[in-house]
Amino acid sequence: MKRSRSVILTTVTALVAGGAATFFTGSASAAAACVPAWSASAVYVGGNSASQNGHNYSAKWWTQNESPATHSGQWDVWADSGACGSTPPTTPPTTPPTTPPTTPPPADGQLPAHFLTGYWQNFDNGATPLKLAAVPTSYDLIAVAFADATSTQGAVTFNLDPGLAGAVGGYTDAQFKADIATLHSRGKKVVISVGGEKGAVGVSSAAAATAFADSVHRLITTYGFDGVDIDLENGLNPTYLAQALRSLRTKVGSSLIITMAPQTIDMQTTGSSYFALALSIKDILTVVFTQYYNSGSMLGCDNNAAYSQGSVNFLTALACIPLQNGLRPDQIALGLPASTRAAGGGYVAPSVVNNGLDCLARATNCGSFRPPATYPGIRGAMTWSINWDVTNGNGFADTVKPHLATLP
Repeated sequence: MKRSRSVILTTVTALVAGGAATFFTGSASAAAACVPAWSASAVYVGGNSASQNGHNYSAKWWTQNESPATHSGQWDVWADSGACGSTPPTTPPTTPPTTPPTTPPPADGQLPAHFLTGYWQNFDNGATPLKLAAVPTSYDLIAVAFADATSTQGAVTFNLDPGLAGAVGGYTDAQFKADIATLHSRGKKVVISVGGEKGAVGVSSAAAATAFADSVHRLITTYGFDGVDIDLENGLNPTYLAQALRSLRTKVGSSLIITMAPQTIDMQTTGSSYFALALSIKDILTVVFTQYYNSGSMLGCDNNAAYSQGSVNFLTALACIPLQNGLRPDQIALGLPASTRAAGGGYVAPSVVNNGLDCLARATNCGSFRPPATYPGIRGAMTWSINWDVTNGNGFADTVKPHLATLP
């Protein structure tokens, strides 16, 4: 996300060959005994094993009715563990199944099945300055950008920007808290976003994880935030940030909303820190809205072509990566700029966002790329930012929000 009006864009062309997390290392010296045969009706979770056609396979994440023999590529659910000997009878896995991919998570803060997210700018950079209560009602989830780092590693705080306060005719903490309560009365949710283009929050130790969880919890209790958004664009430590988020979830409870806004390069392989974090907190994660802009060209889930930003192919081919690599459809949303002024590149007309959602949800309005499956539970869309959308005549919200209601 960008704080400044002038965007300096470094175009990154990702040529990804490998890089996915390694889930199993087999031995070529001798064929192992075959584990129980794969069953199309059984549910397997990460670490479960099954055999098929003389090979053992290990599941990387939740799966059902996905044949190991045809779903064991780099971007697929099964890892080929090597050739095996005789196959014992089919036996269902003993590990209890996790929530199926098409089922919304229990901890979604009562958000709609398909919802619209927008970032609210706590600064004045040329976009229309707004008080929170003035956010258009089309937005279901509002991410307040941004929390501020403190002198304690991992800890954050929040301060209303004086420039914004001046631009809206004065804005106090008490008024800000009252505006969050007003949004709640309208059925909206508000989260505090941590990071941004200039964010300097680091969570790289157990002490920093504790400081993060404690400080975000204070902001939630002080202001009434419904959760936290992770928008750390300068790197993150998945181990300690996961520890912090789980601690925060324990403090707040199942109503906590956790969102993430990685850049496109952060969601290319399961081995990247952002992707690893998302998978490690999958059971408490609400949604990931990848920033499908300021990206240049990137590989899609087919891994054989670089797709250019600013097209429906880019949206669908890149969204397909986390959808095929462990995140549920209800945990994926498309993040786009609200106008050409909101980002350095990658803007698409809101109608193209709708086409991308249609393509992913029901295989209609696709470009030349067609996803390998349909994902009717796809969660929705996000825009940077509400302020730029208002500046642009609310074109994003007025186009995308009504379309979300038409999704399966």
